[in-house]
Amino acid sequence: MINVHDVSFSYGKETILNNVHYVETEPAIVGLWGRNGSGKTTLMKLLAGLLQPHSGSLHVNKQIPYNNNKAMNDVAFLQESHPYSDIWTVNDAMHFASLFNDNWDQQLADQLLERFELPRRKKVRSFSTGMKSMLTIVIGLSSKSPVTIMDEPTNGLDAHMRKVFFDMLIETHTEHPRQIMLSTHHIDEILPLCEKIVVLHDRTIIRNEPVEDLDQKGVYVTGNANDIESFSSGSTVLERKSLGKQQQVMLDALWSEQLQQEAKKAGLRVEKAALQDYLVNLTTKGVTKV
Repeated sequence: MINVHDVSFSYGKETILNNVHYVETEPAIVGLWGRNGSGKTTLMKLLAGLLQPHSGSLHVNKQIPYNNNKAMNDVAFLQESHPYSDIWTVNDAMHFASLFNDNWDQQLADQLLERFELPRRKKVRSFSTGMKSMLTIVIGLSSKSPVTIMDEPTNGLDAHMRKVFFDMLIETHTEHPRQIMLSTHHIDEILPLCEKIVVLHDRTIIRNEPVEDLDQKGVYVTGNANDIESFSSGSTVLERKSLGKQQQVMLDALWSEQLQQEAKKAGLRVEKAALQDYLVNLTTKGVTKV
C-alpha cells in the first residue's frame, strides 16, 4: 500500500524530511505523531501527491502519487483546515467530493451526516471548527479510498462527537478495511483506535511500532539519587527531576515484571509513564545515557 524509501524533502535550504523509510503493506489504522515542525504535514502531502520528493522513492498502491490523477483515486487527504468554497453548502461539499473519489459511498455519507447532525443546506463558511471537522470526517470515511489520511480529525469536536467519530471509524474500517492514517498532537486521544504508531522526529521516522509494543515503553523511577544512578546505568534517561531529597527519572525502558522486581530490590519506586509523556520526552533534545 505505502512504500517510502530513503525520501528527503526541503523547502529551499531547509531540510524538512531526511532519509525517511516507511512501509505499510496491510490495511490498518495508524496514528502519526510528531511535535510541531517534525514534518508530519509534509509527509502527508507527499503521500497525497501534493508534493514531490527531492530524493528517494515513494509509491502508494504501486503508483507514484505526484501529478498522477489515476493515483489520486487511491488516496484521500483531509487537511486540518480543509479548503471549502465560501458558497458551498454541505450538499455541495458532498457533491464535489463524490466527483473526486471513485469509491464514494453516498449511502454512508448520508448516514454519517445524520449521525453528526450536520444541516445539509447550511453554508459551510458559517460552521464552527468542530462542525467543519465533522464534515471533513464524513468526506474522509465516505471516500473509501484505499489510503485515507486525516490531519487532526478531532479538532474542535466535543466528547460526544469524538465518540461518534471513533465508533464510525471502527465500524467503517471493519466493513471496508483500508489504510487510515490519523495525524495528531494528542496520541492518548486516538490510541484506542490505532493498531500502529508512527513517530516523526528530527526530520525522519524514529518509531513505527504496534501500539501494544510502544505503549509499554517509558518508565518513571523514583528514589535516592545514588540508587537511581546505579539502577539507570546504561539506560537512556529521558527526563530528570529533583523531588526534595529524592529524584525521579524517566527511562527509555520497557515496562515489565522483571524491571519492577529489580527496582523493588534497589529500594526504588517505578510506574508506567503515559505514552504522550514518553513521546514528548523521547523527542526532546538533550536526553542522556548514563
